[in-house]
Amino acid sequence: MASKLLHLHICDQLRDLKAVSHESLVIGAIENAFKRMDEQIERERTTRLVAGGCCALAVVYLLGKVYVANAGDSRAIIIRNGEIIPMSREFTPETERQRLQFLGFLRPELLGNEFTHLEFPRRIQHKELGKKMLYRDQNMNGWAYKRIEEDDLKFPLIYGEGKKARVMATIGVTRGLGDHDLKVYNSNIHIKPFLSCVPEVRVYDLTQYEHCPDDVLVLGTDGLWDVTNDREVADMVTEVLMSYEPNDPCRYTKAAYELVVRSRGALKERGWRLANDKLGSGDDISVFVIPLGGPGNYT
Repeated sequence: MASKLLHLHICDQLRDLKAVSHESLVIGAIENAFKRMDEQIERERTTRLVAGGCCALAVVYLLGKVYVANAGDSRAIIIRNGEIIPMSREFTPETERQRLQFLGFLRPELLGNEFTHLEFPRRIQHKELGKKMLYRDQNMNGWAYKRIEEDDLKFPLIYGEGKKARVMATIGVTRGLGDHDLKVYNSNIHIKPFLSCVPEVRVYDLTQYEHCPDDVLVLGTDGLWDVTNDREVADMVTEVLMSYEPNDPCRYTKAAYELVVRSRGALKERGWRLANDKLGSGDDISVFVIPLGGPGNYT
């Protein structure tokens, strides 16, 4: 009798289990791997005397699906029959403004009595106390007016626009690995609590399409994307691939090489310049071009 009751209890528990897909298990494993790596970096920063941090962009192929995990400002796109499919997005103070502001709102002690979680269109001056000024907080997408108080004179948690936007006037990327010892200049305020190591994972099912040898996944650090947009990258890759035979494996290495060279530009009197005479990338440029089809494809 007792064994039957136990059997019924186990059956009831199994029926109550939430359905968990294979895809979500893989995503969870990748997310957990990023967190464990960040923890390992924290442990080893003293034993190996290694400081600093980095962005991380990883790709996993498993059972016909490609998983792209991104924590930082590197990016990935798929080029399929001329179509561009974004496989990641940049994580910057602007794209993650509300997450950062919400943390500053919940834990004001992290701001060290020097920063405000509120955002204003510009720095507030002391003479503007009591006047109305546009602002937005962690719950707002738009802007509204508020009367300026003493706390509003503190430096904004997020300041600047575009590539010049910074968290606590220090760092321009909001996800990545490491940076456990990073502090605001000349202070004891740690920035790590605002930096997430958890990646965003996007999934692409290779079995849903017939891929040709010119269909590729492009991974690049911000040094590439700072000066080259998605369309330009796709056009460069297509141009290089068309100059090689479809079964030549060197074509993908050459495409990655050309993306690096063209984004760096040529050294001229006024510095490194692109073909259009705009300033070339001054950041590190790392690129992978990975074929999705061709001989021995996944479909």
